[in-house]
Amino acid sequence: MRLPERLTMAEAAAVLASLEAAPPADGALRVDASALADFDSAALALLLHARRLAARRGQAFELEGAPAQLGQLAALYGVAGLLK
Repeated sequence: MRLPERLTMAEAAAVLASLEAAPPADGALRVDASALADFDSAALALLLHARRLAARRGQAFELEGAPAQLGQLAALYGVAGLLK
């Protein structure tokens, strides 16, 4: 799944619906965050949900292309280790 350029509270519900509707892929649930430019804590919440979804499906979770600011936000909230 590729995240959009903007992922704030306003967009989170639609992105979450897309994530949940996507059929499980073989292997890992991969989330490409390379396009993220404008985001808030809703992006973190969505990524943590994706990680839980992958676990329920028996898949690994892989976050690719995360911008440095997302890592900083995750560290601020104490969840950086969960996004690796």
